[in-house]
Amino acid sequence: MQVLRSKLENQSFEKDAAVQQAVQRSADEILQLKNTASSLRDELESLRFEKDAAVQQAVQRSADEILQLKNTASSLRDELESLRFEFESKLQKNISEKVDEHSHLKETIAILRAQLDERPQE
Repeated sequence: MQVLRSKLENQSFEKDAAVQQAVQRSADEILQLKNTASSLRDELESLRFEKDAAVQQAVQRSADEILQLKNTASSLRDELESLRFEFESKLQKNISEKVDEHSHLKETIAILRAQLDERPQE
């Protein structure tokens, strides 16, 4: 009987040890899974942050490019206006010179006619 009791106690001890091992393995697995979930959560948060930063950089680059293009358009508009003013000024000067030349030629024609009229006819 003693042997039987000893066997029963030994089986009970082995069973308790097996249960303890199973509980420990489950606890270890749960801890690993929690650590994995936490690590994945951290990585996901990091990726979100990187994505948000990349979007902000893209938005900033676009805003900078838009500003540069606006400045370029304004500069070209100013240059065009300056060229237009310069052209109109040269055109007015040219017209004035042609009017003066035309007047001078008319005067020359009038003088030459007068000289011809004063000349005795043969």
